[in-house]
Amino acid sequence: MLLEVLEARVGHDIRQALEEDLGSGDVTALLIPENRVWKARVISREAAVLCGRNWFDAVFAHIDSQVDVRWNAQDADRVEPDQVLCTLKGPARALLSGERTALNFLQTLSGTATQAAQYAGQVKGMHTRILDTRKTIPGLRHAQKYAVHCGGCHNHRLGLYDAFLIKENHIIAAGSIATAIQNARRLRSELLVEVEVENTGQLAQALDAGADRILLDNFTPEQVRAAVLTNAGRAELEASGSITLENLHDYAATGVDYLSIGALTKDVRAIDLSMRFT
Repeated sequence: MLLEVLEARVGHDIRQALEEDLGSGDVTALLIPENRVWKARVISREAAVLCGRNWFDAVFAHIDSQVDVRWNAQDADRVEPDQVLCTLKGPARALLSGERTALNFLQTLSGTATQAAQYAGQVKGMHTRILDTRKTIPGLRHAQKYAVHCGGCHNHRLGLYDAFLIKENHIIAAGSIATAIQNARRLRSELLVEVEVENTGQLAQALDAGADRILLDNFTPEQVRAAVLTNAGRAELEASGSITLENLHDYAATGVDYLSIGALTKDVRAIDLSMRFT
């Protein structure tokens, strides 16, 4: 589903970003003669996983179709310090006006992909898959989830519309876990139904009610291991809460199906990139 909507989202994202940055026009770029053509190259200052080429390209295509971008690496490629990621040639004004917005997308999404790759590397060869969450930068939900994919992790639901995730307040309002699941089945039977539980009693209720997936909230690795044994394959199991790079392997070793981690998208540091003009 993500890939189906991604192309439309790229255009939406860059139009919004350029409106924010350009406003009524780049007054400083007007200092450069209109017919001047420049070349430039983008260099990575650190090791990273590249992501965001489509957004980068779309920025310049929107400003001036004469800008030509040639890439030396693909999304999901690992790049090294001082590596030339791409070269550009086109009207100097367009290169200057698009530089910051294009780099913002590329360095933020590369940062997300790089972060995801660190987590994915901790569970390489293991059964457990790492999922993202809805804790994304506002306006960049689809872009960051694509970056998570480029980094080797996996996507949870895109939003509140494509899966049920029944939490404590939903259960209280519905009256019980069983009632909440029944209501979900009746409302949208084609969607995955997941229930968040906080203890073994709720786990048993969710299993008896036929949840598709059960989210173990703030369980310790030992508690997750016990839940895996209790579950015996009846539902998918996901764990979340207080999971870090340091204890990630311990959680994955329990045999749980998924670990969902908000840090993949909310604790992101942009990759240091530079655009040099020649």
